[in-house]
Amino acid sequence: MKQRKRRMLSGMQPSGRMHLGNLLGALDNWIKYQQDYDAYFFVADWHALSTNYADTSHLRDYIREMLIDWLSAGIDPEKCTLFIQSRVPEHAVLYLLLSMITPVPWLERNPTYKEQMEELRDRDLTTYGFLGYPVLQSADILIYKADVVPVGVDQLPHLELTRELARRFSNLYKAVFPEPQPLLTEVPKLLGTDGRKMSKSYNNAIYLSDPEKDVREKLRTMVTDPARVRRTDRGNPDICPVFSYHKIFSEIGVIDRVNTECRTAEIGCIDCKKWVADRMVRRLEPIWTERQKWTKHPKKVEAVVTEGSEKAGKAARQTLEEVREAMKI
Repeated sequence: MKQRKRRMLSGMQPSGRMHLGNLLGALDNWIKYQQDYDAYFFVADWHALSTNYADTSHLRDYIREMLIDWLSAGIDPEKCTLFIQSRVPEHAVLYLLLSMITPVPWLERNPTYKEQMEELRDRDLTTYGFLGYPVLQSADILIYKADVVPVGVDQLPHLELTRELARRFSNLYKAVFPEPQPLLTEVPKLLGTDGRKMSKSYNNAIYLSDPEKDVREKLRTMVTDPARVRRTDRGNPDICPVFSYHKIFSEIGVIDRVNTECRTAEIGCIDCKKWVADRMVRRLEPIWTERQKWTKHPKKVEAVVTEGSEKAGKAARQTLEEVREAMKI
């Protein structure tokens, strides 16, 4: 008999256009894994409400643009299940049931909860939804009986909560859920054009949908070694954000040349930036080509997520029936 593929699940909040950090940190891994796993990838639109509930005016646009970015980057609906969270209401039902057995201290110790309460002081996060969003995240994973979840090291506490809830449910009722295992993914640290972490909120991102001229202009004005003021000054690639791009996008020969000749002032920042811009454009060109196709045919995008949401809903309903039976409700 043919052995079934292990099931993978991952999602992303629709907060706007995808940038290079999203491509390298998540999408590239999804594309790599979609062939080898029974992969489910979803738009976490309910999760977006946990911190942005006060303004939902752009949510539908963000969902559409993010889906186009995913498909353009190489997410293949023939190889994976692509869906929107809110179109599968079973997520919410399991979230409610799991919330009944989740101790509040498990949520209050969540490191992301504490960090975002400190960082996002411009909005009121003292809501039940924000405190409980890790339980919704657990429901997202458990409703599909996911075997693996691709995560970075910083996301391990979230997955451990899911595993704890799976065990608690088994102890209280019956073993329904497998304990999902982390698939640790290497997330390259990608700096923005101002030297800080690339982020939409910092206005320092290079987007997958940026035209070539914008990509080149953003790189042309990108910060470099602050001590290198004149062309004749020697630079230090170790602290230069542009060199960090070379290490990701350029060939080894170019990386070695920049690493050497920047330190001796044999090359200037203009040449250095042009070389990495050429490599980055080459990386993005196939995405731009695909993006034009999907943008012209929004009905095809809708057809993909409609089919994917129906397939996801079928799997979710099967799990929820087992949950109801286990809980005798």
